[in-house]
Amino acid sequence: MDFDMGKYALFVWGSYGFSFLALGALVVVSLLVQARRRKVLEALQAAADSQ
Repeated sequence: MDFDMGKYALFVWGSYGFSFLALGALVVVSLLVQARRRKVLEALQAAADSQ
C-alpha cells in the first residue's frame, strides 16, 4: 500500500479524523437519548400500572 499523499495528507487524515469523531458523537448521543427515553417510558408505564 502506498500512503504517500503529498500535500493532501493533512486534508485526507483530517477528514478521516473528523468523520470518526462525528460518527462517534452520533453513537454517544443516540445511546444517551435512548436511555433518557427508556426512563420516561418506564415512568409512564409505572404511572399507568398504579391507576
